[in-house]
Amino acid sequence: KASLLFRPAGLPCPSPNAARGRVFAAPGADKSLRGRRPCGPAGGRLVLFIAPGFNPILLFLTEIFEFCSLYAWFRGQTVLGRICTQNLRIDRKVYNISEFIRRHPGGSRVISHYAGQDATDPFVAFHINKGLVSKYMNSLLIGELAPEQPSFEPTKNKELTNEFRELRATVERMGLMKSNHLFFLLYLLHILLLDVAAWLILWVFGTSFVTFLLSAVLLSIVQAQAGWLQHDFGHLSVFGTSTWNHLLHHFIIGHLKGAPASWWNHMHFQHHAKPNCFRKDPDINMHPFFFALGKVLSVELGKQKKKYMPYNHQHKYFFLIGPPALLPLYFQWYVFYFVIQRKKWVDLAWMVTFYARIFLSYVPLLGLKGFLGLFFVVRFLESNWFVWVTQMNHIPMHIDHDRNMDWVSTQLQATCNVHKSFFNDWFSGGHLNFQIEHHLFPTMPRHNYHKVAPLVQSLCAKHGVEYQSKPLLSAFADIVYSLKESGQLWLDAYLHQ
Repeated sequence: KASLLFRPAGLPCPSPNAARGRVFAAPGADKSLRGRRPCGPAGGRLVLFIAPGFNPILLFLTEIFEFCSLYAWFRGQTVLGRICTQNLRIDRKVYNISEFIRRHPGGSRVISHYAGQDATDPFVAFHINKGLVSKYMNSLLIGELAPEQPSFEPTKNKELTNEFRELRATVERMGLMKSNHLFFLLYLLHILLLDVAAWLILWVFGTSFVTFLLSAVLLSIVQAQAGWLQHDFGHLSVFGTSTWNHLLHHFIIGHLKGAPASWWNHMHFQHHAKPNCFRKDPDINMHPFFFALGKVLSVELGKQKKKYMPYNHQHKYFFLIGPPALLPLYFQWYVFYFVIQRKKWVDLAWMVTFYARIFLSYVPLLGLKGFLGLFFVVRFLESNWFVWVTQMNHIPMHIDHDRNMDWVSTQLQATCNVHKSFFNDWFSGGHLNFQIEHHLFPTMPRHNYHKVAPLVQSLCAKHGVEYQSKPLLSAFADIVYSLKESGQLWLDAYLHQ
């Protein structure tokens, strides 16, 4: 008689009473979890318990099933029935997410990135109605940790995490998680007014070069600012219910920008869950095929003798393939592939309303060629704005593989702030200059970030966590400097290690 159990990395699983038999496992396997079903691998180790009088041939199964567990981990699939599964832990409770990941509203990857890990703090950070979500999670529950099992994984800072949870409770009592609806209404109105003004300039004053350029600048502002505003609704930080947030999110990103909400959710939530973690944060997917990012990954790439691009010159070609090209040459076309390949027909319908509106508005004034020229110029200007602002907070920071650190350490090592000013708040949307606070509290309304910032700074100072804030132009320059540094590190490792 044999029992097959898994011990996920960082997530102990049940083992039978050793006094009644023998436990064979890889180093680190232990008894800890009392659950109702076998625990899943989630990158863990197989435990084979064999009762007295066992057949030693069964030991061979350990290697077979361990291979299955690793395969399931990398492919994100359930293998061999319920033996190979993916689990995560929230508040000492263990949930089997093997089947649920495909139905997860935030996307399959964002939740699978925490398989085999404690996800208590990310769960609290991402959900605005945790009570309702918890009810739906009951069907996924497979057990709880045994009383003697620690609540914190060894890679996480217990004191820092506990104090951050106290800080979050304080923030909620202060009402900083509640939004000012008037703020967001006025913000939306200023976008709509600029959108109308861009068309009126051409209609009233004609289609000269000056009016064409002025209209393009206004439309670029509209697109950039709509991008910041859809971000608020996408993070559920405006309304107290998900329904209204999702509806306005579809309207702004779909009708005002021509992009799919599902694509943004799929990409952006992964970034927030594991910022600057290779293979888990899609915002650094340009490594290694276009850029060598971060000190650790660049040296690793050099030691492997891999050279997809001349990375020692990446701080130069960044100006060619980075800011000017990302939106018009990549995002503009990839979003259509995304919605069609995944059959996101609602998103596609919203996108069609955007293209129909701008086509019917500008083709009668500019003709087809003039309209296409205007559209390309707008995407070009918007792309430069978007890339410089979004990359200043992350590219110069620590980039590495996932080390399963605590929530605060994960976010702080990957993010930095830009000094507050009226222009910086407007230019960067108010989230990207307070990127640290935004990553710690992603559902907090942006107009409250400056209020919580001193509390976060105090927490970081107490625990020796670096809190970076810099001028806007310095943040831009650091992108280039960091690319130059990582490119040189790659070259040194490529040639000499």
